Amino acid sequence: MNQIPKTIDEYIATFPEEVQQQLNQIREVIKKTAPQAEEKIGYGMPTFTLNGNLIHFAAYKNHIGLYPAPQAIEEFKEELSCYKGAKGAVQFPLDKPMPLALIEKITKYRIQKNLEKPLKKK
Repeated sequence: MNQIPKTIDEYIATFPEEVQQQLNQIREVIKKTAPQAEEKIGYGMPTFTLNGNLIHFAAYKNHIGLYPAPQAIEEFKEELSCYKGAKGAVQFPLDKPMPLALIEKITKYRIQKNLEKPLKKK
């Protein structure tokens, strides 16, 4: 039985080197864009929280999934139109460079939306 990683570092370490590099790129962009966000594992995947869930990401066989909530997918649907996705998710193929500038824009949007909500009590 697979153990669910307890930290994002543990999670990333379970993937091949090339995938680890891509996961680390995404993590760095989110950390740089949302330095006040906290890291955790949520739903078995790397999660950043800031007044609630901010953004999740996860690696799969052929892509990295980014889960910034349906509202963000809708907001950036033009820029995301070349990627597969679903209501609250987008898939970035592993064989293409990660769209880090777009991930940064999506993260900024999510920060703004989360900070508009009443602050969650710890």
